[in-house]
Amino acid sequence: MANGLEKESGFTMFSDDELKDVNGVKKVGDFVEVMCGCTSHRYGDAVGKLRIFVNGYLEITCECTPGCEEDKLTPAAFEKHSGRETARKWKNNIWVIVNGEKVPLYKTVLLKYYNQALKTANGSHKSQNGQVCHRDEFIRCTRCNKERRFRLRTKEDCRLHHDALADPNWKCSDLPYDKITCDDEEERGSRRVYRGCTRSPACKGCTSCVCFGCDICRFSDCTCQTCTDFTRNANAKA
Repeated sequence: MANGLEKESGFTMFSDDELKDVNGVKKVGDFVEVMCGCTSHRYGDAVGKLRIFVNGYLEITCECTPGCEEDKLTPAAFEKHSGRETARKWKNNIWVIVNGEKVPLYKTVLLKYYNQALKTANGSHKSQNGQVCHRDEFIRCTRCNKERRFRLRTKEDCRLHHDALADPNWKCSDLPYDKITCDDEEERGSRRVYRGCTRSPACKGCTSCVCFGCDICRFSDCTCQTCTDFTRNANAKA
């Protein structure tokens, strides 16, 4: 097949019919690649290549300018890089061309595996209503020593926190949302206790909000020991 992705078992990732009207689609190794973009009212269109993997992982190589070196961006990071004024809505703001028109990702079939990954994630970090739950985490700025909150609601959120945690020089201005600087006050102690647990807002850690590894917060393309061990164990169980 020309547009879809097939594994050795004969599994077809996307059918020709599903992708026939999407512009710039091609099969590359173990993923499907499609031209995408994000529009800023100030800077115009930033274009890139979206890669879609069968495990639900999404990454974007930016081509906003001939010299841009931004590679393997999460959709949320690409949205921010494009200068989009209303960030944190990447499913709405990142588009692909379908029949000559810009169509938001959420209106296409391209998020099928991403959505499946959210639904089938390990039950140890789901709330009682089945929604994926990871507790909010904090990272301390290396310049001002203030702690900043990371909300771990999606795979992109978890990747941003994961990469920030690995950055020995992380600073407030690197926070991917809630534009903030070292001059901004740290959250009050009374506010910091709210960590996003679905069992109790003041929870200090329970089976609803503490995850020891899942497809949402571990990444097959990351070479850190934590992700490598998780990927190896997941493959062994498959």
